[in-house]
Amino acid sequence: MKSAVTLATGSLLASVAHAQVVQWDIQKRDLAPKKGLRRRAASTYTEVITNEEARGGYFATVSVGTPAQNLTLQLDTGSSDIWVPSSQSSVCEKSASRGGSSSSSSSDGCTFGSFNPDKSSSYTVVGQGDFSIAYVDGSHSKGDYFTDVFEIGGAKLSNMTMGLGEDTDIPYGLVGVGYAINEAIVGTEQSLSAAYDNLPVLMQNEGLIATNAYSLWLNDLDASTGSILFGGIDTEKYEGDLSRLDIIKDEQTNSFSSFIVYLTSVTANSSSGSDTLSSREFPIPVVLDSGTTLSYLPTDIAAQVWTEVGAIYSSEVDSAIVPCSMASSKGQFTFGFGGDNGPKISVGMDELVLSLVTSGSNPTFRSGQYAGKEACQFGIQNFSSDPFLLGDTFLRSAYVVYDLVNNQIGIAKTDFNSTTSNVVAFASDGAQMPSATAVANQVTATGSAGTFATPTYGAMKGFTEANAAVSVPVFQWAQLGVMGATTLFMLIGSGFFLL
Repeated sequence: MKSAVTLATGSLLASVAHAQVVQWDIQKRDLAPKKGLRRRAASTYTEVITNEEARGGYFATVSVGTPAQNLTLQLDTGSSDIWVPSSQSSVCEKSASRGGSSSSSSSDGCTFGSFNPDKSSSYTVVGQGDFSIAYVDGSHSKGDYFTDVFEIGGAKLSNMTMGLGEDTDIPYGLVGVGYAINEAIVGTEQSLSAAYDNLPVLMQNEGLIATNAYSLWLNDLDASTGSILFGGIDTEKYEGDLSRLDIIKDEQTNSFSSFIVYLTSVTANSSSGSDTLSSREFPIPVVLDSGTTLSYLPTDIAAQVWTEVGAIYSSEVDSAIVPCSMASSKGQFTFGFGGDNGPKISVGMDELVLSLVTSGSNPTFRSGQYAGKEACQFGIQNFSSDPFLLGDTFLRSAYVVYDLVNNQIGIAKTDFNSTTSNVVAFASDGAQMPSATAVANQVTATGSAGTFATPTYGAMKGFTEANAAVSVPVFQWAQLGVMGATTLFMLIGSGFFLL
């Protein structure tokens, strides 16, 4: 879901298993991409995918057409279409005129590649002018739906439906792997019957995976590797038990369209104490979305989180910011799901403090309690309405399994920088999630609204000890800027001075 992100650049290279599993490994963007396949197991092939930390997302290098044209596309669990920028789109021509290097086979492509349909002998238009998608940041992509060869690693999907971004202001495309009901054409036609077989569905239909399910291991913020595994789980990539939660239906459509689960608790924990945070929105419907860089919670609980860490809301960038030195704080926030018996995932400050710039030095605070310190973006922001979002700043700390057949989510504590692997495939179409236990008496309905109580902030000193001389006031509602649908998207240039 590109809508709520500070976008990343990087690339993903896919790998294919010939026995019901497909895995993509994640590698940092500043490392040279490895082009070749390497055998991960007797029945599985793995190829590298890359991530650029500075912009915060995960991207896949794939090929489209005959002969193959290479493109780098964002991997997104929050959307459902594959779409590629046309080499003739104005944004790609502008990209080329700036001298950006292209991974496309055509010379006039966007920085991360574009697609020239005139150079593909297998290109077929199946919906002229029917592709149209818009994001809440105001960006968009429009054009035709087409079918063509789509390759991930050594596997070819010969009849993949994709959108061609002919009129777009986004210089790269997306690989959406959500529910087919969430495809752009369904909204355009206002008909569920308009849905087509998107990537995970087609992978199942062509026998690459046994069922429509995949697991996500992003690893930590500074890690060089991670993976998304289609058709199975890797028991060596998480710690403790894998807990199975029911996905919540979209209330407006009464259907499963997004990966929504109920967040039922948030606690702040540090060396100085522990605080149970509250919200009138509990249980909070949250979307587990890899296409979102930050995490967005209701304003009342976001204000408590900000107070714990000494974050300051800046109207200049519509965002909560903290001194970059807070990345060394040992404090953590623990997120609980599905009620008292559900999984609990702790997220450290080293995963929540992000650079504000893509190159050069971070800006510094001009005045106030943090004067002279480098400023960074805080990974938990506030949002005005549900569904709320847990993006990459949360997902790196969780191993998440997305089961689109049984409409369930598996969650466990991630094993950062694991060097071992034990892939277990789903046994068959609709088989239960391997090695996962259903949460007993889980919260599956909103019920009565939560209550609000101001915490004692006993944990605050432990979070802010790196800035011990600073006195940070408790946030009041009047002091907060509320992140709304029109202000989510933000790209910060270098040299921007705050406060």
